[in-house]
Amino acid sequence: MNVTAIDRRAHPAGSEFSSWRAEDGWLLRRMDWPQPGAAEVRGSLFFAGGRGDFIEKYLEPMGHWHGRGWNVASFDWRGQGHSRGSIVGGHVESFDSLVDDCARLLEQWIEGTPAPHVAIGHSMGGHLLLRTLAQHRPGLTAAVLVAPMIAFNVTPIPTWLGRRIAGAFNGLGWSKRRAWRENERPAPSGSSRQAYLTSCPARYEDELWWKARQPGFDLGPPTWGWLNAAYRSMAVLTPALLRTIDLPILLLGTAADRLVSPTAIRRAARLLPKAELMMFRSAAHELLRESDPVRLVAMARIDRFLDDHAAP
Repeated sequence: MNVTAIDRRAHPAGSEFSSWRAEDGWLLRRMDWPQPGAAEVRGSLFFAGGRGDFIEKYLEPMGHWHGRGWNVASFDWRGQGHSRGSIVGGHVESFDSLVDDCARLLEQWIEGTPAPHVAIGHSMGGHLLLRTLAQHRPGLTAAVLVAPMIAFNVTPIPTWLGRRIAGAFNGLGWSKRRAWRENERPAPSGSSRQAYLTSCPARYEDELWWKARQPGFDLGPPTWGWLNAAYRSMAVLTPALLRTIDLPILLLGTAADRLVSPTAIRRAARLLPKAELMMFRSAAHELLRESDPVRLVAMARIDRFLDDHAAP
């Protein structure tokens, strides 16, 4: 597997940053990283990160895909990164606006870029991309969901109880309160937060480096309103709806995920008509930012899937 080296702490040469205006006027930061010449274009790839993510956090995998000939595009979700606007801590009362943003941005991106068009979503981004596929049917050739947020991993609490608790606190008027205690500064390497996300201290430190330079990137813990909105959004993806998504989809997950449910990912893979599944046994949540023995296998599996289902 050829690996494209990239400086994870610098915007890559040739990348273009701009603002994209949603239907309600909200401005989202967007990055487009085209190939230097039309002859080199293999297709167009769209990446959507998770809760608390920002474009810079995934420059390394985007650099890999760019090195394989893809025009690459990404963005900061409403309320995150440089798309925060007036939102504090990534708080939302509903995921519907995020799904609408994704659908309209994808539609315009597809119209303006060369085929084939593929999208990759991580965690919350995987969940929102899946809802977009189910409810808006964008003209994609294939999609990849990396550790998608199909359901939370709140073991030993059952999903129905977690949803009821979030709804109860939301009903008490605690919508904008943090669901758990916020640390005064980002959790350092070696913390439980790092263990949940990646076993690679260097890549974890990259995230902290960017947050030190852009303090607004650090959203802190979610609010009860965000959790309630997430539970309601996940409930939208019923088995009947998943069965209607007639698109090649690769799902990557890890049995050791402490944030999202591995069981729910396996179940979704059985329901999606054209799904492929790869589960790691002991990796952490951020598979594309894991240590190389995991990350390179995940990247190679994605490459193989795109070669099979999105030929230029």
